[in-house]
Amino acid sequence: MKIVLAYSGGLDTSVLVRWLKDHYNADIVTFAADVGQEEELDGLEEKAEATGAVEHHTLDLVEEFAEDFIYPMMRANAIYEGQYYLGTSIARPLIAKAQIDLARKVGANALAHGATGKGNDQVRFELTYAALSPDLKTISPWRMDVFRDAFPGRSEMIAYCQDNNINVEASASKPYSMDRNLLHISYEAGILEDPWFDPTTPDNKDMYKLTVDPEDAPNEAEYIELDFEKGDCVAVNGESLNPAQVLKKLNALAGKHGIGRVDIVENRFVGMKSRGVYETPGGTILMMGHKQIESITMDRDLEHLRDSLIPKYAELVYNGFWYAPEREALQAFIDDSQKTVTGTVRLKLYKGNVTTVGRKSPYSLYNEEVASMEGVESDYDPNDATGFIRLQGLRLRARFGAQQDFIEK
Repeated sequence: MKIVLAYSGGLDTSVLVRWLKDHYNADIVTFAADVGQEEELDGLEEKAEATGAVEHHTLDLVEEFAEDFIYPMMRANAIYEGQYYLGTSIARPLIAKAQIDLARKVGANALAHGATGKGNDQVRFELTYAALSPDLKTISPWRMDVFRDAFPGRSEMIAYCQDNNINVEASASKPYSMDRNLLHISYEAGILEDPWFDPTTPDNKDMYKLTVDPEDAPNEAEYIELDFEKGDCVAVNGESLNPAQVLKKLNALAGKHGIGRVDIVENRFVGMKSRGVYETPGGTILMMGHKQIESITMDRDLEHLRDSLIPKYAELVYNGFWYAPEREALQAFIDDSQKTVTGTVRLKLYKGNVTTVGRKSPYSLYNEEVASMEGVESDYDPNDATGFIRLQGLRLRARFGAQQDFIEK
């Protein structure tokens, strides 16, 4: 038997390499997806093979992640429950797809992951497996009684690593879990499970990796300009960049000014509420800029229809249905709506805030003559509003006449 394991090198997956090998008498191929973790990937191959993997693969997926996953989601302005920019959620279908591709390449007959039995990631991985590789066996140790009986807590896992000469000292000592990629970093579990715990105090604020504390950010605002073509940011301050370069550039700019932090209690797909702290610096700027270009280039009713679909789209991404037909159909509609979303937005960055201070487009629907309050002649005749308002009020007058006893006053 040959198993491809999604591997991070942390405590859980380090245990899994050896446990899967012994439990299934299998060859373990470890796989790490480079989606922008940077130094977190250092030394993974040596560690995996020392732990018992027959081979290890780290695949560079950064460009694909930015172009084919983050950017389509940004075109949708997708935010889950009004706050979460879906940084972890959007990476999982790509990681699972790459894991499947590797399994085909090395001749494996099973896929394994270390997602817990209480989290969303187990769903996201396995829904992608179901969509793209239902013929491969799925192994989820955290949902196996035999595994949970052996490892009821972190102390047992640490002891197992010590007994088997597995080096996990750094990951075992962290008081919370962390997931990083090009779009964000998430922090959860451990000390953060108390929703009253404050990670921004002087004693705790070193947890944040991508953003400075807004209180410590520069005292002078910085202005930037983003150029968009058909809903995608293609340049920052006049410099043409590909999607991954845009995000790296914006991460640095936003991080310097303390932009992109959220601390939320979200509703997991599996049913429970969970506290998470997120840093999404570049994504926060990118979405703000995108919305502003849309505001002057998208037809009102088209924009409102698209906006009504954002919660559904975000929910599909959060729940792991990236490869579901309804997400693909929504994406087709959203992408079509972006045909005229081209132009430049100017933003002001200052101590955790992003303020729009200008937008322009060759396809702008904003007409200063029509919008002006200065009595400029245009296609808009104020006299027309009399009939418009009277017709809009027709049903309200009818209700008053027939049902006034039921109207709250």
